[in-house]
Amino acid sequence: MRKYLFIDRDGTLVYEPEDYQVDALDKVKFLPHVIPALLRLQEAGYSLVMVSNQDGLGTDSFPLETFTPAHELILNTLESQGIDFEQVLICPHKPEDNCECRKPKLGLVQAYLNDPSWDRASSYFIGDRPTDLAMAQAMGITGLKVGAFEDSSDGLSWDDIVTTIIKGERKGAPTSETSAGRVAHVVRNTRETKIDLTVDLDHSGASSIHTGIGFFDHMLDQIATHANFNLTVQVEGDLEVDGHHTIEDTGIALGTALKQALGDKRGIGRFGFVVPMDEVMAQVFAASTDELLTIGADTKVGPCAATDPEDHNITVALDISGRPHCEFELNAEFTREDINGFETQMVSHFFESLAVAMGLTLHMKVSSGNAHHQVEALFKAFGRALRPAIKVVGTELPSSKGTL
Repeated sequence: MRKYLFIDRDGTLVYEPEDYQVDALDKVKFLPHVIPALLRLQEAGYSLVMVSNQDGLGTDSFPLETFTPAHELILNTLESQGIDFEQVLICPHKPEDNCECRKPKLGLVQAYLNDPSWDRASSYFIGDRPTDLAMAQAMGITGLKVGAFEDSSDGLSWDDIVTTIIKGERKGAPTSETSAGRVAHVVRNTRETKIDLTVDLDHSGASSIHTGIGFFDHMLDQIATHANFNLTVQVEGDLEVDGHHTIEDTGIALGTALKQALGDKRGIGRFGFVVPMDEVMAQVFAASTDELLTIGADTKVGPCAATDPEDHNITVALDISGRPHCEFELNAEFTREDINGFETQMVSHFFESLAVAMGLTLHMKVSSGNAHHQVEALFKAFGRALRPAIKVVGTELPSSKGTL
């Protein structure tokens, strides 16, 4: 059976410029060792297919006259070295066009997916963005992320890619299937909001969040930072009405993406800090020191000595159980109704929406204090509780039932 490498172009074969458009000959710069790597992979029996988003191609902002010379230089250079692409597939649309061919949607590769004669298990999608890894997952093949430099810590060099594919090992990293990337991309469009959201559970430090509500952006970044994953969010909401729909629908989209990225949940930690069972929560203390891990607004991470849970500012417990349930307890009212356009009454609603979409059993408790600190502590603590729950710690499904 044939083996395929579906390969992104900008940021993967050639460097992506700051303006994201390779529209001049002097912008064409190949990544290190990409040509010998592709030659070796071809020699190993792989067929190559280029799959690229080129936003607005053919419009006034990105005319064909500027795109074509640089694109042909890339292809001609590779061809001159013996590298042949079976097909070059390009989506020319912008995100707002909501087309079916823009990665990670599958329109560009649908003909391949309809063909059962090639080997999915031995094929790969190679790219530099979470959307490339999300497309790999949607196609049912392995995704590999390229780093911009050979020593990049957030991705592989082309030498490493050859090692990974041909020798079946990744230099300096685990060889488990989960290391290829647990990524999910969710597009949620209603009459009230348009949301494009991606989570990458196996990489961190490169989140990009734009909801139109600055404080909410900051809170979502707290979740991503403390749960240790990348989160990309773009939201257009009816903020002229209020922030309700933007916050609620973002919670739904985030919960949906986390559920998809976790897949069958095999090997995950499942629980966050303490063990909740539907509407009952058991707070678990270390037997030797009676310690409970909690987080206040100043994000002191680590065990804090405690004998009474009431001494703590906040407690969060979660279980990726597949049984959605949310308990939210506020010992005193939020001292402010609004924080820079973010309504504090939406905190519980956001987490309930996320929990239902994700299939999460979630218990949250916060005491009185500064409203900013109350809200921020909840989002930080949720991220810290989520961190061990989504981490891959083994290979078994963490359930005596055999399903989650």
